[in-house]
Amino acid sequence: MNRRDLIKSCLAAPLLAPLAWSQPGKARQPLLKLSCNLFTFNEPLSKGTMTLAQVIDYCAELGFEAVDPTGYYFPGYPAAPPDSAVNEVKRQAFMLGLDISGTGVRNNFVQADAAKRKADIELVKLWVGVSLKLGAPVLRVFAGRQDEGFSAAEIDKWLVDCLAECAEYAGRHGVLLALQNHRDFIDTAEHLNAVITKVGSPWLRAHLDIGGFRTDDPYKDIEEAIPNAINWQIKENVFVRDEATPTDLPKLFAIIRRGGYRGYVPLETLGAGDPREKMPRFLARVQKALG
Repeated sequence: MNRRDLIKSCLAAPLLAPLAWSQPGKARQPLLKLSCNLFTFNEPLSKGTMTLAQVIDYCAELGFEAVDPTGYYFPGYPAAPPDSAVNEVKRQAFMLGLDISGTGVRNNFVQADAAKRKADIELVKLWVGVSLKLGAPVLRVFAGRQDEGFSAAEIDKWLVDCLAECAEYAGRHGVLLALQNHRDFIDTAEHLNAVITKVGSPWLRAHLDIGGFRTDDPYKDIEEAIPNAINWQIKENVFVRDEATPTDLPKLFAIIRRGGYRGYVPLETLGAGDPREKMPRFLARVQKALG
């Protein structure tokens, strides 16, 4: 079975309700709240020129409603950070009027080494516990980059089995898992939706990265994936195949609203330049597009 046939077979299964709280025939107005994905500040955080506390304070100054503090920036990652560090972030965010819209880890569920996949399952479970302490309702995970020499069906089985075990564990602790399309094994909306359908858990949905679809029409993929979206990465560029193209924000938000999405839309800026200069400019563009 090749990769496209595998995806089609997954989609042939009965589709899950797009969101656990959806009710057939009941329309809801879209609701978009702005969060900042703190990977935006990866360089200053990694170099130590800004602390996590300073970044969160800066996001409050900009007027964000929430932050998404990626797990990498907590002390000791990939180990669980001390409760004191988690509690300090939680306290600071609350005192600044910020929600925590999610967090994330770095994992690879499509590598051939079963022991490494198992280790990454345990990593995700560990950070489900951190998410719970932090008050993050969503934990972002990846598919990963696949090893060569294996069929699409075999790799998909590894991914689905890993996600199913993690989703079952996350659900028992009240944390949603969000699978991010990250220009890796998951590279189209069709495949993203198929994997989520195959796992079949209300505790696994999509973290929709608008820069992660490198297809002829990324906006079409975004629209097709919205029914499973519970979190986002809104970026300055989308990719038409491999060509970076400035995001048409009015078009994007029209698609998101038409899809009836309700929740946070975290923004992320990447590439060269000071994020303390880039993010305010991008935020202003987003606010203008939102009206």
